[in-house]
Parts: sequence; C-alpha cells; structure tokens
Amino acid sequence: MAPAPAYGTRTDTAEGISAAAAASAAPAVGSGSAFGTFGELLQGALPHPQGDFLVTFPLARWATAVFHPRPGRREVQVRPAHKAKSRRVAEAVLAALGTPDGGLLEVAGDLPEGKGLASSSADLVATVRAVGAAHGRAFTPAEIEDFLRGIEPADGVMYDEIVAFHHREVRLGRRLGVLPPLTVVAHDEGGQVDTVAHNRGARAIDTADREEYALLLDRLTVAVARGDLQEVGAVATRSAEMNAHRRRRTGFAELHALCREVDGLGLVLAHSGTMLGVLLEANDPALTGKSEHIRAGCAALGGEVSVHRSLGGGDSWSPQAPPVHPTELEI
Repeated sequence: MAPAPAYGTRTDTAEGISAAAAASAAPAVGSGSAFGTFGELLQGALPHPQGDFLVTFPLARWATAVFHPRPGRREVQVRPAHKAKSRRVAEAVLAALGTPDGGLLEVAGDLPEGKGLASSSADLVATVRAVGAAHGRAFTPAEIEDFLRGIEPADGVMYDEIVAFHHREVRLGRRLGVLPPLTVVAHDEGGQVDTVAHNRGARAIDTADREEYALLLDRLTVAVARGDLQEVGAVATRSAEMNAHRRRRTGFAELHALCREVDGLGLVLAHSGTMLGVLLEANDPALTGKSEHIRAGCAALGGEVSVHRSLGGGDSWSPQAPPVHPTELEI
C-alpha cells in the first residue's frame, strides 16, 4: 500500500475553543457518506501510457460510514466484517492523523455490491470522511485519492460533480461539471463482477480505439458544459457499443431497440458491472409510460429491472445524513 500522507494537525475551532484545546479534546463519533455511480458515461483508454479512464455518472444512492473511536484500543473493527478494504483505509487515515487509537467502523448504505455502481469506492470515501470527522478533519478530494491509492482501482466519487478519472491510478483527469437529474431504467443481467479481477484481466485497447476514446471524451466534456443531453446520450451509447465488442452483454440489442422505441437519450453501461440502462430525461412528461414500456420489453430477458435517478445541480451530493432512497424508485 502506498504511504499515507501526513495529516497530524487539527485545524478546526468551534465555539471559541483554541486549536490547541481542540487538539486535546476527545474524539467524537464521526459520520461520512459518498454517492455511487450508475456505471460510467464513458470508459476506455487515451493514447498515452496510464491512459485508462472513466467518466462518472453520479447516482442518488449512497454508502454511509460511522466511526466510533475507542481510545486505548489500537485495532479497527469493521461491521460488516467482510468490508476489509474499508478497515484498511480507516487504519491508513488514523496512522496519517498520528493517533494510536482504533475504533469501530460501521459501513452501510443502499449500493448493491458487484453491480458496477461504485459501491466499493463509495464505502472507502465514506470511511475516510467518517474517520476524519471523528478527529475534526475534513479531507479534500485529492487527499482522499492519496488514501485510496494502492488499495484498489477506484471511481472518482470523492468529487461532487461529473469527472473524468484515471481509476487505475486513482487520479483526477478533468472536471466536467453537472447535468440536470436524469432517470435510468436499468436491466441487471445478474451475478456480480469483482472490479479488481475485472481490471486485472481486461484486454488491451488498441490504438484506433484509444484515439476514438479521446475524441469521445472531448465531445462529452463539451456536451456536459453545454447541458446537451442528446450528445451526452450519444457518447454514452457509443461507449457501451465499444465495450460490447470486448465483453458480451446480455440484452444489449434489446435495450438498444427499446431506447429507440421510447426516444431515449441513449444507453448507459456499468462497464465493469452487470447493469445496462436506458437514459431518460427526469422531467419528461411521458416518463412513466416510457419506463413501463422498457420494463415490459425486458421481461423476456430475465434478471431484474430497476429505476434510478442521477444527481444534478441543486442536489446535496455528500450529505451527512443521506436521505433514504428505496432500492427502486417509484415510476
């Protein structure tokens, strides 16, 4: 694991308490959250070394973490116990803060694992924020990248906007901005995908595709800046098509046809997951009918169909107490 950055000095003051007094105060319970993503608007590789990248599609579903400091006890206990990566990043944050104390970390939320919704990355970011909050520290997105780097490839869910992100290096590529909230009617082909194993076994992307991905990223950057939803959908669809040549996706042809039938914006894919969705405008007056048409069309595919909402301007992207969203939105 890469060395953690040093963050040994508390900077917070409250109610007139001096920084020195704050530094000696006992830590409190800290909480943090991080949104997931519905796959990626675009994922591929640029024509240079370490060019692998993705563009996030922030989703109104969250991972949450609560950290209970335990002075005098060095170990970090995590619930549920299989969240070992969250425990590791909590230990890294504590080491960087220079505290010998451990604690209890509770990780929860409504992001299913192995589906391509960035559940693991969201767990890690929420954990960094929770441990930091317990010790009076708020970390910048770049500082959070430092903690995650070396644990696993990660999505850019530490940034409260759409970003192009070098997931293997855990490094920001470029900021794109925000879009209005959008709706995704998604088909889940079932099973789970291990992101680490997927990235390790992914086939190399050739030069011609790398050049096209660079053009697609430029197109998407302009489209997000202009709020051009049709162009956003076109780029996301092309990314899904290019990925389908490298990895067969159940129901791809059917979802593509359904998208055309309802005049959807395009397809959006969990490139290293199990979900493929039709992208619709959230304020479309015909949204209910379009959603039901897609549901009916997916019936023959098996699997599950769900409806999701993306984060947009005016939303709270990393709330301290994320609103409770049902697993599936009512449409």
